Amino acid sequence: MNVLDKKCWICGREEYIPFKCRFCGKVFCSIHRLPEQHACAGLEYAREHGSGSRNAGNTVPEADDILKGMLKNTAKYAAKSAVNGFGSNIKYSMKSSPSMAIIYLCVFSFILQLVPGYFEALMLVPGLLFERPWTLITHMFLHVGFFHLFFNMLVLFFFGPELERRAGKSGFMRVFFIAGIVAALGYSLTSNAPVVGASGAILGVFAALAVIAPEMRVYVYFIPMKIWHALVLFALIDFLYIGSNDMVAHTAHLSGILVGLLMGFAIRKDNKKDAQNNPYYYYRR
Repeated sequence: MNVLDKKCWICGREEYIPFKCRFCGKVFCSIHRLPEQHACAGLEYAREHGSGSRNAGNTVPEADDILKGMLKNTAKYAAKSAVNGFGSNIKYSMKSSPSMAIIYLCVFSFILQLVPGYFEALMLVPGLLFERPWTLITHMFLHVGFFHLFFNMLVLFFFGPELERRAGKSGFMRVFFIAGIVAALGYSLTSNAPVVGASGAILGVFAALAVIAPEMRVYVYFIPMKIWHALVLFALIDFLYIGSNDMVAHTAHLSGILVGLLMGFAIRKDNKKDAQNNPYYYYRR
């Protein structure tokens, strides 16, 4: 797929699955996808000629029409990506989104765990930390079992790109890796058992997003709540289960959350400063 096909006509931002306006036919990002948000000439034409709506007395597209258009565009780009090749699609998504790059690397690493000695060489062992410092990072790309990998990557898939939009790609990378490293160090101070997994880093991402966008709605066990409330719930559960011997690194989770909170406040402060200097700052993210 041509990269230009994924750039928004308004702000130039690239998205993995952009939106194509059904009135003017141009491609837009999630912020400018609605016709009213990009001063759509096609919409004005539809209004003048009485088309673009089911009801002749209502020329503004209805919500279900917009949803159908979004689904249609998603299916179109998914099919086009499949035609162009699965490999090129992965390459593009890894280049355009650090979250997707990490997800693919974790999946690839999970496959490599079938190689004898691979898992043992990259897992974090607190007692051997000074001898194997690389494991502060490599342990994040290892997972014990399919469901451990699946749920970690599922959370990263939904919330990683959201932090990218609000903090930028470099901001997301800083939060993820600093939270992951500090989570490993925090765990090493309280346990000598080997540890693997990206949950400390992912909870850091989740915590930073909760600070930057506290009103965001999430679902926890199918129960809707604000992301800030969900973070408090997760932190409380980890705190109560410290020392429970349930094979979960609760101190790593709490350490990652703490780093995410601190970095989230710093990012929010920078965003406010940039927004004061440029009112279109958020649209250029």
